[in-house]
Amino acid sequence: MDPPCVQWQDHVAQKWTALDPELKEHFTSQLEIDDVFKCALTLASQDDLDFLQSISAGYSVQKDTGQATKCRERGNSSFKSRDYAAAALHYSQGVCFAPQTSEQLSLCYANRSAALLHLQHYQECLDDIDKAVKNGYPSHLLHKLEDRRSQCLKQLSGGQKRQEDHHNLTSNHKGPDVVKAPSVERLTCGIHPQVTVGYSLEKGRHLVAAERIAAGEVILNDRPYSCVLIPGMEEVKGKRGRLDTERGVFGIEHRFCHRCLTETLCPVPCEGCSYSRYCSTGCQQDAWEEHHRWECPLGADLMVMGVMSQLALRVTLKAGLRNVQMARETIRDEHTKSEPSCLNRESSESSPSHTNQPDPSTSYFGDSYLSVFHLLHHLNRHSPALRFLSAVTVATLYLRLSKAGPPPATWALSSTSGANGQSPDEEGHNADWSEELWLLGSVVLRHILQLRCNAQAILMLQDTGAANSPVQSSQEIRIATAIFPTLSLLNHSCCPNTSLVFSTGTSIDPLGLDLSADFSESVAERGSSARGVTVTVRAAKGITPGQEILHCYGPHSSRMVTRERQRLLQEQYYFLCQCEACTQTQEVEEGTEGRQQRAGGSGLLCGKCRGSVKKSGVDKGAAFICSQSSCGHCISSSEVSCWLQEIRVDLEKAVELMERERPDEALSLLKRAQCQSGLILAETHPVHGELADAMARAYATMGDWNNAASHLERSAVAICTQYGEDSIELGQQLFKLAQLHFNGGARDPALSVIPKVRRLLCLHWGPHCNELQELQAMEDCLRG
Repeated sequence: MDPPCVQWQDHVAQKWTALDPELKEHFTSQLEIDDVFKCALTLASQDDLDFLQSISAGYSVQKDTGQATKCRERGNSSFKSRDYAAAALHYSQGVCFAPQTSEQLSLCYANRSAALLHLQHYQECLDDIDKAVKNGYPSHLLHKLEDRRSQCLKQLSGGQKRQEDHHNLTSNHKGPDVVKAPSVERLTCGIHPQVTVGYSLEKGRHLVAAERIAAGEVILNDRPYSCVLIPGMEEVKGKRGRLDTERGVFGIEHRFCHRCLTETLCPVPCEGCSYSRYCSTGCQQDAWEEHHRWECPLGADLMVMGVMSQLALRVTLKAGLRNVQMARETIRDEHTKSEPSCLNRESSESSPSHTNQPDPSTSYFGDSYLSVFHLLHHLNRHSPALRFLSAVTVATLYLRLSKAGPPPATWALSSTSGANGQSPDEEGHNADWSEELWLLGSVVLRHILQLRCNAQAILMLQDTGAANSPVQSSQEIRIATAIFPTLSLLNHSCCPNTSLVFSTGTSIDPLGLDLSADFSESVAERGSSARGVTVTVRAAKGITPGQEILHCYGPHSSRMVTRERQRLLQEQYYFLCQCEACTQTQEVEEGTEGRQQRAGGSGLLCGKCRGSVKKSGVDKGAAFICSQSSCGHCISSSEVSCWLQEIRVDLEKAVELMERERPDEALSLLKRAQCQSGLILAETHPVHGELADAMARAYATMGDWNNAASHLERSAVAICTQYGEDSIELGQQLFKLAQLHFNGGARDPALSVIPKVRRLLCLHWGPHCNELQELQAMEDCLRG
């Protein structure tokens, strides 16, 4: 959920425990968000604000010349070792820390330009040279910059000349006309014309196929109303990670634009703080106008309060006073009609979560703020302690903001006097804007409660292989949390019929789809956010007319047993999942290995006769019994767990050795683990697949392509069993297999696997992903 930091959670928890029982009862009995916020304001105090600011001191985002100098020195060290990408990131850190117009700022820009030159980023190098000069680069060193500028201009002019020569060559060619690539249209966000919005009391609003939708076909595109980047790097499995090498430590916040999430080596810093950075001056200015003008002085406080609090504030700031007032008016209108209705993500097919909305056919979705405002907040389903944490956090933020000066432009009344008759100050803002601030606080609380059920993690593939590795190794990581208005229409299934892919930067529709104008996005309202993040939802399998379109909120049938999935969904989304996967026979696998084996069985072998085993019972004292009646060998669940744990320990040690570039030692350890696993694990067991994958990685690192491919094939068998023959997980594994065959010169095996990979990648990621381009290049080379 991206909650506040632990110290703040503990502080509020102690406050809740010490609260007078009558006050607890009074707070818990409030049924409206406005009333909850009013109550929290009476309970929040200056002590809370003081404690917040004492924690914030450890999250300082101030400009700091000393830190800028240290970053530049680390960059120099990386530069000397010819790790120019790491050097650029260190210099960028220095740029963000350095105060404006300082000499240290000019030195960081100049040094970064040198790294960019080596990386052949010539235009960016020229930009940094100009910034170094503008910020007072020492005159006696200017000749270095001029030499560097000349090298860049020479490279750029040479590239331009080569481009012109190529153009002239193709223009003068007397053969058949050159076929031009089709122009790629601007992305139109919305729902595919073959999809309609359905409604029922049980499911709320949801998407239904109006016509048959083929596997791989785009169902919808959506952009977030707002998003917040997550500091650090987080794997989808929940284990924290980071880009941590001898080059230094770089988290998501150092490498991605804080507005559009585009990865960049040379970010544009915020002029007021050392934390926020952007891919361009355009993103910097847009973020400043939309939200950062007000967030900037509160940066450390917002980091303490957590990503959800910051996202809720950012949504509210973007909406502005007028949109919030209009949205609140719709609630008043709906209360007068008193007709119940459902709104989603909020609701699953088994989660009748109601709110008041008069007519489902006029329900809000798309880009308008109303689509976000009317998402369910589940106020009375959140635990009292969670409600208290959210409310006191926002109330403390209210106290902080009340001392922060005039409101942002979007929250200043346009009339000549304020709501209470106060005259505006010399900048046109109301001198007393307590009414607007109170309204802002109440709406921020509403959005925090909504986000617990409606926030969407933005996932990206992160390369985890060695810098010069000839085989791709990647994992999904969360880089941001967002609210997607249209995506929230999709209900959950533990075995969904869709797949999601996120893209950042300039949003282009790779398929050139002309989606229905009825659902098109209002670019005027969103402004430059059209350049930001996009999510594309594709059909992962054929969908028949009338069938509901579903996606997974996290717990998936291929990764987790039914009871665990249902528990997690109940805790976070407040519904008991009754999707197709959950209503089938309950899985009976062991502990964390709880994955339903698609081929049947447990993936375990009898240690006596090598036959398959089945689990007897579902409690902790259950045992695994050989399915062969003539054998009947039995082994306890605890014994199986112990064996699996030993194998996993060896596997983790081996992976660590490979990261330290000791593949021979890793391979020795993996062979030992494989011998152990062969006693109890079938080839279809997930752990057996992980071992085979690690062995393939070790052999590949050593250049033994044939052995690497052999083990990866075994890993693919386990992946196929666990995730299915049409899964993206299998596609990624087969993509690595194609690379191994290609590197080993195994022409026929490579050409045999490439079509399978192409089909799976097209199905889930679309026909224009980078991996497909690499596959095509391999195939062209192999065919001569």
